[in-house]
Amino acid sequence: MKKIIAIQGAEGSNHHKVAIDFYGTEIQLAECMSFDAVVDSLLENSADVGVMALENTIAGSIIPNYALIDSSNLYIIDEQYLNIHHHLMALKNQTLEDIKEVWSHPMALLQCKEFFKKYPNIKLVEDVDTAAVAKRISNKNLKGIAAIAPKIAAELFDLEILEDEIQTIKDNSTRFVIVQMSRPVLNENVNKASLKFQLDHKRGSLAAILNVLSDCKMNLTKIQSLPVIETPWKYSFFVDITFNDYNEYKKAASILEIMAEEFKVLGTYKNGRLKTNSESISASK
Repeated sequence: MKKIIAIQGAEGSNHHKVAIDFYGTEIQLAECMSFDAVVDSLLENSADVGVMALENTIAGSIIPNYALIDSSNLYIIDEQYLNIHHHLMALKNQTLEDIKEVWSHPMALLQCKEFFKKYPNIKLVEDVDTAAVAKRISNKNLKGIAAIAPKIAAELFDLEILEDEIQTIKDNSTRFVIVQMSRPVLNENVNKASLKFQLDHKRGSLAAILNVLSDCKMNLTKIQSLPVIETPWKYSFFVDITFNDYNEYKKAASILEIMAEEFKVLGTYKNGRLKTNSESISASK
């Protein structure tokens, strides 16, 4: 039976590409137009795992997704850093001069703003999803309309790429995580963890936690605070840590569980950046 993967967006999106990278092409997609819908598909057992973007090097953290993972009691089982490439695509046998409008997600349009300054006659139209627009252009045979989408969308929907790599900032990466409902079996080969905790609102409480992480040889790679709803001036902290020694991680987690309020492990998994680097080195040999 094919694994059912819930993704935010449509077939041909970056979330789809991440799903393929993890699980191959023999998968069944559950296309969701929102991250809430991704979570709902997991809660309803209509999908096995979900793919969720958590942060982008340009746009920053997708803060609501941290809260979604926490409140839904999802577990992060893996992560991937994906370089984002924006391509301009349309029906075949057209040129840029034939394009009157470009439809895409607002973030994609924003990240390609400089490119379109050279084409003031092209109208930019915000839409719900990059790949969904590409699919609509293909299915409805929409001439004079182009989409900004990943290259995989052009391949899937038989569109022609008019311009490659039109994003303003070329070094644009998004961190995606794989989430599921069930707690995974503890794996001592992991080297990264996502944690959540609350602290008393008193002087030095956060510094004490950070000192514990440092003493246990944890490398803090991310810290994000979110207000606790209906409790003014109280915050939850979401942190990512990397480590070389699993036993040191267990020691740090046990101490934090005593020191902090509502301590929670959101997931332990392999560091996606290290995987990406090793894959790049292997590919270059």
